[in-house]
Amino acid sequence: MMTKENSKGNSLGEDAKDWVISIVAAVVMALLIRTFIVELYIVDGPSMRPTLQHEERLVVNKFIYRLRNPEKGEILIFKYPRDTSRDFIKRVIATGGDTIEIKEGRVYVNDQMLKEDYILEKTRTEYPKVTIPEGTVFVMGDNRNNSDDSRFADVGFVPLDLIKGKAVVVFWPLDNIQSLP
Repeated sequence: MMTKENSKGNSLGEDAKDWVISIVAAVVMALLIRTFIVELYIVDGPSMRPTLQHEERLVVNKFIYRLRNPEKGEILIFKYPRDTSRDFIKRVIATGGDTIEIKEGRVYVNDQMLKEDYILEKTRTEYPKVTIPEGTVFVMGDNRNNSDDSRFADVGFVPLDLIKGKAVVVFWPLDNIQSLP
């Protein structure tokens, strides 16, 4: 026969066990979500102005590029090719097989001038016509004249395996909440 004290002791032990299991399950779920589905990022620097501002907070979809490749116009996070411990955020301008050229401040993809209502100002640099290798993307910041991007050798064509995810939502500051292309 069980006494009242033993019953309480077992109940407290069961409660503690349930709490530990719940906490461990929550931590595992959070790690799985952060690793494979979504992650939060902070914009660092002016290279994506006016679309994104320094210190804005973003939700990044890490799962989408497991289903398909990046598309032109999307804003993505990728590992900086020269130092993969650093992350960059840029806009996809061209994908594998496309040609790109920058002349007279205008960007041409497959010989068609891009309509870029998202850039801060026209590009001051020229870039010779080149075909983007398969398995890579060509990225640029929206603040073209203050962006380290695919035009420069330290970034170059970004391999798909360095892409971490697609920026989908600005969630902070609250007065600038917006979805991204």
